[in-house]
Amino acid sequence: MLGLDFSYFDLEVLRKFVLGGLLFSVQLTLVATLGGVIFGTLLALMRLSGTPILAIPATIYVNGMRSVPLVMVILWFYLLMPFVIGRPIGAEWSAIITFVAFEAAYFSEIMRAGIQSIPRGQVFAGQALGMSYGQNMRLVVLPQAFRNMLPVLLTQTIILFQDTSLVYAIGAYDLLKGFTNAGKIYGRTEEAYILAALVYFVICFALSWSVKRLQTKIAIVR
Repeated sequence: MLGLDFSYFDLEVLRKFVLGGLLFSVQLTLVATLGGVIFGTLLALMRLSGTPILAIPATIYVNGMRSVPLVMVILWFYLLMPFVIGRPIGAEWSAIITFVAFEAAYFSEIMRAGIQSIPRGQVFAGQALGMSYGQNMRLVVLPQAFRNMLPVLLTQTIILFQDTSLVYAIGAYDLLKGFTNAGKIYGRTEEAYILAALVYFVICFALSWSVKRLQTKIAIVR
């Protein structure tokens, strides 16, 4: 037998050590998703603009970010930014900024695929009605692109939540850090990591199941 004992991890311990980390992981996920979608959509529009001065920098940024492991970006930003701005910005803020910047590259590709999935006939119809490029995108293309790509966007958000555990590398107090601290204090590190994995699994499985249901409903509407 492994001699595992989970009795130390009662509700009081979970509230004291884990709840704060869980809240930060959720907050980081939501902020990075919102920021990533906003900046990712701008990057997608830049790449599809047909203007080299916009498309080339956006392409370099997206391909560059997608070619580097997230944990390396987290470490680079956290370690190098104090030399750039002259003072540390803290692990939590460093994680938020890094995740938004990194996830924007992935959401950009999702939104670019969504925009390109809209039939050109609808774009031409908007132009025939006298809409400008911005109005056409805002009123015709982007709403449909968001609807078409919503399951993929939510799936990427689930992956993002899993990736929040990487901020452990810079000492940010996330869900994994909370379990780790509790495990060290009570001398039950193995049990702490097992429980952390179980919590990640339950949350991500529930979200994946919800996304699958949503995808089915969207398919029926279509």
